Amino acid sequence: MAKTVAEVVIETLQQAGAKHCWGVPGDSLNYVTDAIRRSDIDWVHVRHEEVGGFAAGAEATLANRLTLCAGSCGPGSLHFVNGLFEAHRNRSPVVLIASQIKRDEQGFDFPQEVDYKPIFDQCSVFCQEIRTPAQARRVTAMAAQAALARRGVAVIILPVDVSQEAAGDEPPFSVHLAQPNIRPSENELNRIAEILNAGKKIAIYGGSGCEHAHGALMALAERLKAPIAHTSRAKDFIEPNNPYNVGMTGIFGVESGYHAVLECDTLLLLGCDFAWRQYYPSHARIIQIDIDPAHLGRRHPVELGVVGDIADTLRALAPRIQPRGDSTWLDDCVARHHKAMADLNERATPGDGDTIRPQYLTALIDKHASDDAIFTADGGSPMVWALRHTRALGTRRTIISLSHGTMANAMPQALGAKKAFPNRQVIALSGDGGLTMLLGDLITAVQENIAIKVAVFNNGSLGFVELEQKVEGLLDAYTELKNPDFAQVATAMGIHGTRVESAAALERAVIEWLAHPGPALLDVTTDKFELVMPPAVEAAQVLGTALYSAKAVLSGRGGDVLDLIKDNFIK
Repeated sequence: MAKTVAEVVIETLQQAGAKHCWGVPGDSLNYVTDAIRRSDIDWVHVRHEEVGGFAAGAEATLANRLTLCAGSCGPGSLHFVNGLFEAHRNRSPVVLIASQIKRDEQGFDFPQEVDYKPIFDQCSVFCQEIRTPAQARRVTAMAAQAALARRGVAVIILPVDVSQEAAGDEPPFSVHLAQPNIRPSENELNRIAEILNAGKKIAIYGGSGCEHAHGALMALAERLKAPIAHTSRAKDFIEPNNPYNVGMTGIFGVESGYHAVLECDTLLLLGCDFAWRQYYPSHARIIQIDIDPAHLGRRHPVELGVVGDIADTLRALAPRIQPRGDSTWLDDCVARHHKAMADLNERATPGDGDTIRPQYLTALIDKHASDDAIFTADGGSPMVWALRHTRALGTRRTIISLSHGTMANAMPQALGAKKAFPNRQVIALSGDGGLTMLLGDLITAVQENIAIKVAVFNNGSLGFVELEQKVEGLLDAYTELKNPDFAQVATAMGIHGTRVESAAALERAVIEWLAHPGPALLDVTTDKFELVMPPAVEAAQVLGTALYSAKAVLSGRGGDVLDLIKDNFIK
């Protein structure tokens, strides 16, 4: 008996390494879900497709394998859009099967009709419709190959009438994943070495492209006596076992990373596509090495841009670099980093009274989490606390929405991470605003038996938005959140829930929450006046915050100003 198109699609994706498909079933998807039911791929039933997109992206990133999601026609597949934008910008190999209405009804404004291609073209490396049964295996193989080779989302549009037809005989198209060695030419390597050997104060700024280059990176830093700053996306790959580490730059970073990058005379960018141009030096010679030619010089002018895998390139470059003996510049930058981290960690303490600082909550979670824990964090202040107050040990991983910058990602990404690694501890640092956007999918943790741990930073506000308004000199508006007792909500869903309102009770609660064998939620009332302080405070920010303070006093909110000052500027 001939296989249906749906069966061929699922068979091809399974052969390409897919193990899970995240989604919500629906009428135009029925032949696909039936094919999945009879395959070795597990269907993971979420309550909202956006959650499926987030989860699939996290699984694909962490497990480095193809992961699927599938949606019904029209609204069903549209719900994936934000989750897939996140996956695509994280370079996660995800395939969406977007089922479509019948071909003979397309173009007549049929109910639930949506032209997917112009929508998904924006967040994919491949987006094609299977128009005939004869195309099924070829389109599917090319979609999977594009997702894996080009590192992004691929979309297969599948009309329901095509999905149920017999596939017939078709050439055995399959997925081929090439693994070439890519490095600059000899002339380019010599030019890089010439510039680096001429430098006096050299800094390295590493991005996520350094994922598999730790040993080569340490060896180069030793030869150059160069401090290594890094982007937030590179935390897991650069921080561990790194005596040259000076931390992050940018608004989430620390003074030492900021200083190393801005005060160097020669800057080596490695797999780094950091977007904020004001954090690049204005007078340094800049070399950029990246696997993607389109990234070269697009954030800031560079003297030399070359294409190469970071590990392979650094190994080829090392013999051309003259070893240095003077480590004065490096020692100064590293000393600054030790001081900057000590200053940050002063806030990661219980403080006075019962007010719970978010840094203290994060530090306790870090202290008691497993050495191979996976952390996710919501966009906003939780991601800053995660980046600053969890330790990268080389065995841990961190998933945060840094390129797309979305809310509500932490809990869904934790679902995907735990599904990828069921034996590892997975911890979501959720904002109260982010969690409530997709709150219903806490039920997915129960229904699918996914034992994630969710910590809610419950400060009753959209804290990062509020901070942005204050820095602009505006009164905070529309940022207040009236929250439920999240522990009781979790308990009603069948999740172990605990609420903490006192700093004295927090450590024991964290230990018990992490030790619970199933899904668990910890609802912690954190200080809403705690500020995210950047590594360097600009005059405009000071002026803006002062203007906010004046407006708040004139509006009868002087108490808020006093709390802000007391919490952040009085030791």
